Amino acid sequence: MKNEFIDAPDHTRRIILKGAAGLAAFGFTAATLSSAYAAADAKAWPENAFKQKSEADALKALYGKAAEASDKINLDAPEIAENGAVVPIAVATTMPGVTGIAIMVLENPFTLAAAYKIPEGTEASVACRLKMAKTSKVVAIVEAGGKLYSATKEVKVTVGGCGG
Repeated sequence: MKNEFIDAPDHTRRIILKGAAGLAAFGFTAATLSSAYAAADAKAWPENAFKQKSEADALKALYGKAAEASDKINLDAPEIAENGAVVPIAVATTMPGVTGIAIMVLENPFTLAAAYKIPEGTEASVACRLKMAKTSKVVAIVEAGGKLYSATKEVKVTVGGCGG
């Protein structure tokens, strides 16, 4: 009769080794895929738009046109941000044909804070945490059907996040 306790360590060792090999393979695959996506997106990166200091210049560099105000954009931002280093912002819309969403903080050193491309057939909704230097208007820009729409909300910052 075989002793069950003698085989237990070997069985446990085999399970651990299989798990470690699986994790290593997953890590290699994830690293390979993420670097492939980063290389693909690098060509389309709107570097010049992120260097602009005004809303008009950032819009021109990113989209090449101006935006009109819309009540069909839901811009969710706090009225008061106690810490400007981590201000939660969310933008959503039910407009058809959304291809891009951008978020601007008008009083930051560089106005454009985030820009997203929205793939066809997906829900037009993004959320992030931004740094805000001081109290400022936050502007959400939605590109839909070849036009630009905007929504604005003022956020009061009590402790600055961009060196303030």
